Amino acid sequence: MLAAQVKQGTLPPVEKRLPESPYVVPHNWLEPGNYGGTLRMMLPATDNPQMKQYMYGHSPLRWLNDGLDIGPGLVESWESNPDASEWTLHFRKGLKWSDGRPWTTADVMFWWEDMVLNEDHPEVPPDEAKSGKGTLMQMSAPDDFTIVMKFDAPAPLTADRLAMRVKRGSGPSWMEPKHYLKQFHPRYNKSVAKNWASADGEFEKKRNWQLNPVNPTMTGWRLKSYKEGRQLTWERNPYYWCVDRQGNQLPYIDTLTVAAVQNPEVAKLQIQQGKLDYLIGSFMGVVLGDISGLKAAQSKSKVEPILWDTGDGTGAAVFFNYDYYEENLRKLIRNPKFRQALSHAFNRADAQKSIYFNTGQKTTGTMSVKAIEYHVSDEGRQVYQQWRDSYVKYDPEKAKALLDEIGVVDKDGDGKREAPDGSKLIVRLQYVSDVGSNYRKATDLLERDWKAIGLDARQFPIAPEAYSTEWNAGKLMSNSGWGVGDGPNCLVYPQWLVPLEPSRWAPLEGQYYNVRGTPEEGKEEDVDPFKRTPPRMAPEPGGPVERLWKLYDHSRTEADELARHRLVWEITKIHIKEGPFFQGSVSNAPEIVLVHQDLKNVPRRNNLAQGGFTAPWIHPTPAVYDPEVMFWSAPEQHKG
Repeated sequence: MLAAQVKQGTLPPVEKRLPESPYVVPHNWLEPGNYGGTLRMMLPATDNPQMKQYMYGHSPLRWLNDGLDIGPGLVESWESNPDASEWTLHFRKGLKWSDGRPWTTADVMFWWEDMVLNEDHPEVPPDEAKSGKGTLMQMSAPDDFTIVMKFDAPAPLTADRLAMRVKRGSGPSWMEPKHYLKQFHPRYNKSVAKNWASADGEFEKKRNWQLNPVNPTMTGWRLKSYKEGRQLTWERNPYYWCVDRQGNQLPYIDTLTVAAVQNPEVAKLQIQQGKLDYLIGSFMGVVLGDISGLKAAQSKSKVEPILWDTGDGTGAAVFFNYDYYEENLRKLIRNPKFRQALSHAFNRADAQKSIYFNTGQKTTGTMSVKAIEYHVSDEGRQVYQQWRDSYVKYDPEKAKALLDEIGVVDKDGDGKREAPDGSKLIVRLQYVSDVGSNYRKATDLLERDWKAIGLDARQFPIAPEAYSTEWNAGKLMSNSGWGVGDGPNCLVYPQWLVPLEPSRWAPLEGQYYNVRGTPEEGKEEDVDPFKRTPPRMAPEPGGPVERLWKLYDHSRTEADELARHRLVWEITKIHIKEGPFFQGSVSNAPEIVLVHQDLKNVPRRNNLAQGGFTAPWIHPTPAVYDPEVMFWSAPEQHKG
């Protein structure tokens, strides 16, 4: 595809397009590929961020071996001082953006100085930009290829956090093409509009490389055309900085065409009709229950369903709002025996059979089953098993006894249990209305089982646009439309273990932690927590959240890895004794991946170091497996 352009003189030869030391894709399942062809894919919408989960090209470092290892990316080598308070990153020399312009550390400093540190721009400092004390690092660029990060305390997880997520995608940007975007920034162009940094401002619209074909990228494919609501077309990036083991520039496939299919059932029909070549099933709502239909249509579709491990710790989960706005119900939710009763009332065997087709493990609900802390020693394995099994047993009589013990009994003889103060108790199962089918089925089972022990359990779907505001303000009682998958270690993204922000099980306390070290800290102390801006509340003195915070704060400055593992075990023991703070169903059920029979270099489960690890977005799948290495056995037969 590019050879003709080189011959015409419109494109430099490949040796001038690659960096001095290209990244060599290391996976052991790879074979040399053929160039050419088109790959047909699907998204729920053309602006859906899942598209970026296919491309790892902006990441400084990379997860390898399903998160067991960290390898180079744009950064060729890196080092830290003994206490991990200073990190130096050495970027590859000769990197180029997809428009052929040089990539330099000025593009990182543009992100840092002109976006993160700019009060008018919404980009916030990522985890890797903060020390163990929570204060911001000092970043500098001594030259075009070196970044130095200095912290006021140890920051031992910096490398993990540089690898996690896809940068300039679901994670922080970490870089932007300064030569292109500075024309839309007021520091460099005084005539830009005042709303430049708002969601509909020119700067923000131009910097999304999934929507704007002109915006340069460092990924294997660059956007060629964007037809809103219909299709994305991507073409190979002639300056992509990665090669195969033989030194051939990637990607092998010329073009990606990505159709927008909003309705999951329509998508499944099109898959069976042979209109798709490659898909991570959960991105389009394809679940284990769809396998029989997919296999029946395989002779026509030519698409094979394969299975990778999810590595999650819960499957479909439910968690109550620890900071619920009604005081009497908040007190009830914070009583561990209430949550333990509801866990014992749930018949997970039914969920395992009807939703997960007898795969995975029944679980109380944990962090990732693959988290290193739970495999590093016998003690770690024992702590994990205690957490997994703590309240997993289906025992409705025990559930009833626990509710009786805490005063959740039928006081008025209507057959339904009231709250301890005698008020009506409606256990609200709430979820975003567009959740996937597995979550809906699990919620149906929860409603059934909780009604069976005398609770008035009801479902309340919430409009997606209203959910976050309502949850963060403590107005919603529960969420039964999410799951917990984070790894490869528990501290790289610990928000389920410890409330650090407002989206999970203790939103107001998480927000209280979130404003520590900011100008908002200490303000509005005389204002009702639910009326503060943003809503936030201090944890109960000596309560579980305060103790979780203390252990976590210790872990952030602990340079010794084994000592950090022990701190995670202590955190876990609080979840065991005073949880469940989130309640799981079945962990590590497999993910469906759809692969055309002619598509090569797509790993099977037995090729992968841990069988796959698709659940956590911080371990971005399939980006970690470098889709740029996929190729057609006969490219001429797959022209789109």
